[in-house]
Amino acid sequence: MNTVERWKQNKHPLDVIDDVHEYARMGATFEEIEAAGGAGEFERLKWAGLYTHGTHTDYFMLRTKVPGGHLTPEQAAVIGEVATEFATAPPEHGGDSQNPEWGDGYLDITTRQDVQMHWIEIEDIPKIWERYDEVGLTTVQGCGDGARNVLGCPAAGLDDHECFDAQPVVDAVSSYFTGNREYANLPRKFKLTITGCRHDCGQSQINDVGLTPARRQVDGELTYGFHVKVGGGLSDGPRMATALDVFVPPGDAVEFCRAVAQTFKELGDRHNRGVCRMRYLVEQLGPEAFETAVRDRCSVALPSRGTDCTEGYVGDHVGVHDQQTAGLTYVGCNVIAGRMGGAEFVDAARATERYGTDDASVRLATDQNFLLTHIQDDHLDELLSEPFVQKYSPNPGPFSRGAIGCTGSEFCNYGIVETKRRISRWARTLDDAIPLPDDLDVVRLHLSGCSASCAQPQIADIGFRGETVAIGGADGTELTEGVDIGLGGSLGTDNAFLDWIETAVPATSVVPALQELFAVFTTEREADERLFEWCRRTDNDRLRSILRRADAPVAAGVANE
Repeated sequence: MNTVERWKQNKHPLDVIDDVHEYARMGATFEEIEAAGGAGEFERLKWAGLYTHGTHTDYFMLRTKVPGGHLTPEQAAVIGEVATEFATAPPEHGGDSQNPEWGDGYLDITTRQDVQMHWIEIEDIPKIWERYDEVGLTTVQGCGDGARNVLGCPAAGLDDHECFDAQPVVDAVSSYFTGNREYANLPRKFKLTITGCRHDCGQSQINDVGLTPARRQVDGELTYGFHVKVGGGLSDGPRMATALDVFVPPGDAVEFCRAVAQTFKELGDRHNRGVCRMRYLVEQLGPEAFETAVRDRCSVALPSRGTDCTEGYVGDHVGVHDQQTAGLTYVGCNVIAGRMGGAEFVDAARATERYGTDDASVRLATDQNFLLTHIQDDHLDELLSEPFVQKYSPNPGPFSRGAIGCTGSEFCNYGIVETKRRISRWARTLDDAIPLPDDLDVVRLHLSGCSASCAQPQIADIGFRGETVAIGGADGTELTEGVDIGLGGSLGTDNAFLDWIETAVPATSVVPALQELFAVFTTEREADERLFEWCRRTDNDRLRSILRRADAPVAAGVANE
């Protein structure tokens, strides 16, 4: 077994939750936590939702799970209040001015409908958990080798894009796995998405398990349920998920997901941590053998596939949209790179409560944005005039609308380059600099600070992967932050991963290179053609040459080993 597996054998990872209370009582430093908990304690702390904080010793990142992205206004307000009160940098790390764009007390909405906070100290965790318990929130298994936050369509139950509302199934599956010791020690993280949405808002093609809507005759009746894809994922070794010949009735979804987890638990690789993900197991066994293994472990008989109801992929819910119920609207607000102030999130929660019905909610989306639901039409103008809505506009520019950024080197141990400020700056600059046709309402720019793909660059129109780049300086080699540039990714019926077109591009050369790209694209595009479609029909060598036309050293660097 690899080192992490031995650590998990020595102490069950969920036991660390009790330890957190003791570390908090002690006000323990990282050094004291390691001495008290022994080898692997920082790995086990992930099961409590805690990650170490880059180079900032004695501070954590805290991840809050939000199944399906669904929050009540009360829950959203508590999250915002916790960020404002506890996600604060100390004076030696900049205090209120530690981040020139967001200041202090902010939170990050993630591509997995979680909320992340920074600068969290161990002594504050029990106080945060107590506040969370009062409103039904948790950080348990926000990280670690178990079932992560279960994704769903953020607009579930709101409009006619779905066959049925799958949020109750999302909640049931999430509840089953959270805190379940039997399935809290899998070979690696286990990512699930469940949706009744025709547009695959939960991104089934890049998850370990994806349940999407289908219909079938069951016992003589036409029944809605789920079709299944397995083995999708990004990072190194990306793979699109494979369909199984299975129809899962909603009432059997928990048992089916348990059987998949059992299969992964028994057959997954626990030796080489680099290939422990479930997609490698599906690839090694083959989809048919994997399906047989799941059926052997499932306590209910699973019918074969029926009629698939997925019609494509819609990447966001930004904008003002009518709900099924007359007189109600939901508003999708655009948060560039997912980062916003905790106080602003409280404002969003209170506004939803003020202008919405008793069913109002705040929903987090996989594109790092949020939705405010059940807004009464009579109050819509008042909501749209709120300062936070003006800032996180439901009518953004196309580059801002598609901008996604991971945590980056600011706080992540793996991050090579800074991401949040950079992708925000690029998006706004491109919105101002590049006029696009009216029918091109979004261009997806995804910036990951390393190869781990937390910002999902492989499925973007334009994907960026952080690198340290060596370029020739006056006194020899100069190191600077840079990226690899990829073009042509998408999900949906025409899904494909992008091609990496240019490597080791200095970050300062990116905007000029993209200006050249769009000058050609807007001239050559066919009617209604999206950027990823044009990139796919254009030779990679030509795309590379277009990027290099920029008055900037696009090809001047090499990846620094």
